[in-house]
Amino acid sequence: METIQPNARVVLEYTLKGDDGEVLDTSDMEDGEPIVYVHGYGMLVPGLEAALEGLKVGTEKSIVVDPAEGFGDHDEDLVLEVDRGDFPDPTKVAEGDEFIAESPDGDELAMRVIEVKDDTVVVDANHPLAGRTLHYAVKVREIRAASEEEIAEAAEAFEDAGYGGCNDPTHDHSHDHGHEHGHEHGHEHGHDHSHGGDLVQLTSKKLH
Repeated sequence: METIQPNARVVLEYTLKGDDGEVLDTSDMEDGEPIVYVHGYGMLVPGLEAALEGLKVGTEKSIVVDPAEGFGDHDEDLVLEVDRGDFPDPTKVAEGDEFIAESPDGDELAMRVIEVKDDTVVVDANHPLAGRTLHYAVKVREIRAASEEEIAEAAEAFEDAGYGGCNDPTHDHSHDHGHEHGHEHGHEHGHDHSHGGDLVQLTSKKLH
């Protein structure tokens, strides 16, 4: 297998920047690791995966992904004001903390704290990169046919996520490969994940 195509196992070096040139994530850091994924199963954001199709080992390419093909537009309806008492330890909630929250309809949402008030906490359930144009610089390190086991794992993850045709641009595809090499993206570094397993009930109040 010489090119990136469905069912190819790909190893990819990358740097991700924002519009301002800030490095958001890169494999070229002390603890950085390349992306390892099976092509065709939505393990990357749609715009990036589509642009990689057909590339060969050694190819370097700059790829610009707009929000619609990345992490989606920023949805103001996902910025919520939560009663501070709903948090497991209200006195220790701080800006930048991340939680897994349960919405009133029972869905689980990943959210981060963006403001702490006296009695309430403002949280954002959008992906941190929602609404941003993504600038990738990539280099293809390895391509080979994925094993049956690797394909089965990728297909199972795809099915469990319920994407159907994988047209959900807001899904955090790029983090799905994390289970393969244990790498956490740079734009998550520095967040307090100590409350990661806790659930809080969101109020219905929204900010406008």
